[in-house]
Amino acid sequence: MNVYDWDKTIYQKDSTEQFYLFCFRKHPIKMLKCLPENIKGFVLYFLKKIDITEMKRHLYVFLNNLDDVDALVKQFWDENIIYINDWYLNNHKDDDIVISASPYFLIKEGCSRLKINTLIASEVDKNTGEILSLNCNRNQKVVRFVQQGYSTKDIDQFYSDSYSDVYLARLAKQPFLVVKGKVKVWDKLD
Repeated sequence: MNVYDWDKTIYQKDSTEQFYLFCFRKHPIKMLKCLPENIKGFVLYFLKKIDITEMKRHLYVFLNNLDDVDALVKQFWDENIIYINDWYLNNHKDDDIVISASPYFLIKEGCSRLKINTLIASEVDKNTGEILSLNCNRNQKVVRFVQQGYSTKDIDQFYSDSYSDVYLARLAKQPFLVVKGKVKVWDKLD
């Protein structure tokens, strides 16, 4: 099986960031109400007072102000599915697994449109913004992968844009790094 990160790997951009901006464009007044809390989270994270999961608690409060998140997610992917890297479309296999720090509710629609059946991602309540799991990044990706019943010995190829995913890269028979949409052999496994 092949395992893929999502943001800046299969999808050319950061889907959480892009969805946030999309919601700002669609509902600026509702989003402005959350801006102080969002900024607070970013500042505390930058100052290393909170971890990334806690920072996202401050970020996702905007979801509580939106009426129909499912409709917004569909509209978002209507506009943004064009940002899927061509190399992925040419490599797609039925047993591909996507594992991402972005929220499940957001990238599930993108995965469905690409016929990717297995998604492991950060769990966030789409209606309240409540964080329901640790952020699915770094070594947490390995933990979540195993918790879902998969064997790390079965990873043929792993693709990511970030060296922070070295934990899964070390387990793959062949890891690849995606840099600005181009795939190259992963060169740093220590």
